[in-house]
Amino acid sequence: MRLMIKQRVFAWTDTYDIYDEYGNPKYFVKTEFFNIGHHMHIYDMYDQEVGVIHQEIFHLLPVFEVEIGGRTIGRIQRRFSLFTPRYDIEYHGWQVQGDLFGWDYDVYDGSYCIAHIGKELFRWGDTYVIDIANPEDEILGLMLVLAIDAANCSNNND
Repeated sequence: MRLMIKQRVFAWTDTYDIYDEYGNPKYFVKTEFFNIGHHMHIYDMYDQEVGVIHQEIFHLLPVFEVEIGGRTIGRIQRRFSLFTPRYDIEYHGWQVQGDLFGWDYDVYDGSYCIAHIGKELFRWGDTYVIDIANPEDEILGLMLVLAIDAANCSNNND
């Protein structure tokens, strides 16, 4: 299955629309405007919150937590490095391999590929594509990709 994440070009905060492989709206993301650090809410098309990504603010380097149903399920923390930013990803036992900053990476559970994430070129605004092998991993995969995007955005603002 495939999800497409499109960033809204003319918005005051990071706002995204997520579509299924047929172009139908499936989720949307709203970022709180008056908040210290990133704080994103992910909703389904029935306006039900499916998850939250928030930045912990009292850390030397950016740390993001992912919550579903009020329970923390993962954490992404930037590590100190001199040339290329690196992250520790503690998320559902999954590993991420590839170019996180060039938006071409894969998510693995052991040797099983959960998802491939890529950036579509020549689009108005940023558009990312998530190919998910198992539909049961849709929300977890989407939340991980959005958390990585928040970490990359935080990296660009530091």
